[in-house]
Amino acid sequence: LREELLKAIWHAFTALDVDHRGKVSKSQLKVLSYNLCTVMKIPHDPLTFEEHFKEDDKGPLSNEGYMPYLNRYILDKVQEDFDVLEFYRMCWTLCYKKNIHPHRLIISDADAFKVWCIFNFLSEDKYPLVIVFEEVEYFLRKLTEAMGIGWCEEKFTDYRMQHSAKSCLTVWELIELVGVIYFSNDVDRQILSMSINEVFSELILDILKQGYMMKKGHKRKNWMERWFVLRPTSLTYYVCEDLTEKKGDIVLDQSCCVESLLDKDGKKCLFIIKCLDKSFEISASDKKKKQEWIQAIQTCIQLLRLGLLSPHREARLRRRELRQKQQLDEQHLTERMKNLQAANEAKQRQLEDMRLKMEEAKAKAELEELRRKKKQSDLQDRYRLDLEREKMVRQEMEEQMAQKSSELDQYLQRVRELEDMYHRLQEALEDERQAKQDEEAMRKLQARLLEEEAAKRTELEQIYLKQKRTLTQTEAEKEELMAEQLAKERELQAASQQLDRLEKERQGALEQYQEVSRKLERAANKTKTWKDKVAKHEGLVRLIQPGHKGAQRITNWGPASFTDIELELRKKSWQEKKNQG
Repeated sequence: LREELLKAIWHAFTALDVDHRGKVSKSQLKVLSYNLCTVMKIPHDPLTFEEHFKEDDKGPLSNEGYMPYLNRYILDKVQEDFDVLEFYRMCWTLCYKKNIHPHRLIISDADAFKVWCIFNFLSEDKYPLVIVFEEVEYFLRKLTEAMGIGWCEEKFTDYRMQHSAKSCLTVWELIELVGVIYFSNDVDRQILSMSINEVFSELILDILKQGYMMKKGHKRKNWMERWFVLRPTSLTYYVCEDLTEKKGDIVLDQSCCVESLLDKDGKKCLFIIKCLDKSFEISASDKKKKQEWIQAIQTCIQLLRLGLLSPHREARLRRRELRQKQQLDEQHLTERMKNLQAANEAKQRQLEDMRLKMEEAKAKAELEELRRKKKQSDLQDRYRLDLEREKMVRQEMEEQMAQKSSELDQYLQRVRELEDMYHRLQEALEDERQAKQDEEAMRKLQARLLEEEAAKRTELEQIYLKQKRTLTQTEAEKEELMAEQLAKERELQAASQQLDRLEKERQGALEQYQEVSRKLERAANKTKTWKDKVAKHEGLVRLIQPGHKGAQRITNWGPASFTDIELELRKKSWQEKKNQG
């Protein structure tokens, strides 16, 4: 029971694992655990759940962490007094909507649920759950037998050939096989649904046989028609076949027996089931049904005496044992074939070695004879070849010496060119540094002119304020101050003229600075040209950068520079030094 419950729970857990990483959130597992406990009639304790997963309170919980909790707090407490079908339906509800498309199936959701239960019954006891093709064939055979159509071996063989890459199917592939592929042509949907229900009742509900029969009452001794359902441990009878109103159970055990009776009281096809405390007289509809019921009940009693499970479970175990035995036999046969093949290859290698040794011995004898004949001629040829080889080596050495000498001359010439370019670059960098110094001097001159202009502006503002204060004095001093005011206005006019002159000087300095900046830019471009020429050659000389590696100074009018005249003078001086050298 635990294994069958675990299979259904595995489907529910897999449906909750949306990312297929084997992890489900804690809230979903809590709801799943509560539903499992409710269906299986187990008291749910949320404190134990929180205590079990207290170390993993934030992230998702893995299936490895949930399995100990499931075994300890749920499955260990399971009793067989709950509705297993209701438990299956709960797990089915969690998983079927995410994996099948009902509009494609020719069977209903209820029939798909029954196929899902049959898959769990016939699947292998390992995860992820799959069903092998032998069990698929067993299920399809029982389904076609229930439908009243013959088994088509070629059709199933074609399906296996189309899926030869796989040796098993998942539950959703099995549902699609039954509801879409295998029975899609010329099959009545109602007949298919009834056949699925019959196989489901037989395999899952353990209903070995069912049908209407007459039963004799214990008190009034009257005969009433009842619907009988035979299971491995009981024979239950109902009012009708919808199984809604149960009338009683006949519990089967090792002490029970079933016997045929002679016709009496107008009843035919009688048989009796004897238990320890009661006996039950039953009348079948005909002799064939009577014999089938007696044989089915005797089979159940015999299995109980042997301590075995239901016939279908025993058949399933036998099929699994047979498959395992066949796999072991195939492995043994494969190993034997490998051993025989290895032994055969070893014998072939020995024979081949012997043949090669004989051929080598023969070849050695022939070679010895040839070697003795050619020994003298070989010595002569060797002396001649040695002389020729020595001549060729001497010529090659002479050619190599000449080539090395030319390479050395080329290398020295390149070094001299690089040294010349280095000296040129050094001169250009010195010119650039001098231009930067000139630009700094111009910048200081401009700053001094700006300071003088600011001082004059301040002086004019003071004179203006002083004049304004003078106007506020008494009218008695007005005439006396008029002369002074005229003098101050003349001074103000002179100061304004001086300010205009300073403004013109500043403008001239600005134009001169712009001219210096343009010259510095042209010098920098020429320096860059020299740097590019040096970079085209191999890096035999490391370039020397001017000044420190700090950030370049920037003025209000751009980077520092020097004039073209200074650059031409420095270039001429460098050319004269080069000619003298």
